[in-house]
Amino acid sequence: MIYWVTVEPNVNVYVNDLNPRGKNPILFLHGWPLSHQMFEYQYNTLLREGYRCIGMDMRGFGYSDKPLSGYGYSRLADDVQAVISALGLTGVTLVGHSTGGAIAIRYMARYGPAAVSRLCLMAAAAPSLIRRPTFPFGLQAGDVDAIIAQTLSDRPLMVSNFGKQVFYQPVTQPFLDWFCGLGMQASSTATAAVSYTWLNEVLFDDLPRIGVPALIMQGVHDEVVLYPLAVSLNEGIRSSRLVTFEESGHGLFYEQKEKCNDELLQFIG
Repeated sequence: MIYWVTVEPNVNVYVNDLNPRGKNPILFLHGWPLSHQMFEYQYNTLLREGYRCIGMDMRGFGYSDKPLSGYGYSRLADDVQAVISALGLTGVTLVGHSTGGAIAIRYMARYGPAAVSRLCLMAAAAPSLIRRPTFPFGLQAGDVDAIIAQTLSDRPLMVSNFGKQVFYQPVTQPFLDWFCGLGMQASSTATAAVSYTWLNEVLFDDLPRIGVPALIMQGVHDEVVLYPLAVSLNEGIRSSRLVTFEESGHGLFYEQKEKCNDELLQFIG
């Protein structure tokens, strides 16, 4: 079932509610610069097991409206709350990949466990995607500056380069074309704006405020979100468990999809 949820005046986000009468709702927050469709291979498995899977496209991405503003983590977390409220969801497992994971963390810090009972972070871009004076991990700020510059000068090339960086294991060209096509559905404004957010936002203070069980999944070979970030999340979130994917990069949701899905099923069940 398709919904358009108004998250603020003149801004509507696209929500695909799969198996609305299923058990234990799972809300998926996609990574940058993709859409909810990136979780296709999770949906395939979870729907067969009777779960209700809900994918939302963040503002600026996928089929959602593409305003010129509202791309900070707090505003994006408020959009998630608008969807949860509109659908009347409770007992949610909130799943976020990459930037979606950062938004999920901010959501938990702002709204707590009232509607969300479990948190799954896949290669989450947190607590800081870039290195900082007190956090010597992550990407260099210059790496993000280069992404922004290429987004504004040749966005198809940037998306293509990013797609190749996501996967450690070889993927077929048709799959990579599909994956990059998801990224090209986003607006240039949103793509660049979220990149600026990586430079400006940190989530260190959000982590202690997470009071639900958390599953952290991280690929060893991730070149986008480096492995030490997952270790930092595991240390900062009580009741969290870190699962390492030895044969994956940033695309663990596809590269080791069977393991990813099995871990999700065990966590939810």
